[in-house]
Amino acid sequence: MKLNKSLIWTLVLMVVVASLYRIIPGRPFGFAPQWALAIFGGAVVKDKRIALVIPILSMFLSDLIYQGLFNAGLSPISGFYEGQWINYLLFASVTFFGFMIRRINVTNVLWVSLVAPTYFFIVSNFLTWVGIGEYVEYPKTFTGLMECYTAALPFYYYSLLSTVVFSAVLFGTWYFVIRRTKTSIA
Repeated sequence: MKLNKSLIWTLVLMVVVASLYRIIPGRPFGFAPQWALAIFGGAVVKDKRIALVIPILSMFLSDLIYQGLFNAGLSPISGFYEGQWINYLLFASVTFFGFMIRRINVTNVLWVSLVAPTYFFIVSNFLTWVGIGEYVEYPKTFTGLMECYTAALPFYYYSLLSTVVFSAVLFGTWYFVIRRTKTSIA
């Protein structure tokens, strides 16, 4: 897909909407569009650098808003914390799952929409257990590792659900826009 003004504005809009969605009060933690956005960018945007920036930019914008609300006393959630760079790196790495989609179809998108948040869950919680990233103290035993994964299961459930839902929305919209564009050209 060639980058033109229309595509750039569409990507900017997607990033802004995903950022705003992430800060909606009462939203279950983990139910956010950033994983799907990373997968979509990796699969559709041919410039790999731009594809990698899309989820990071979306996370950064929502973290800025979170921080502003936190500073104003309107939210208990701060936007920035020690070790946050790990989450940014992991979100960017989810884009690689989108790079692996050679043929965009329901099966491939569904498969990647399940694998990518699973990868994020396994790696991020292992790093938390080790003490890298957002620091939470767990015993450095197998039991401690399982406690860390168990504590994150609700987050994992919502990340799976949201990635499937938002992937369906992003890829479905993309499919119909591409199909409509091809039909109007013919």
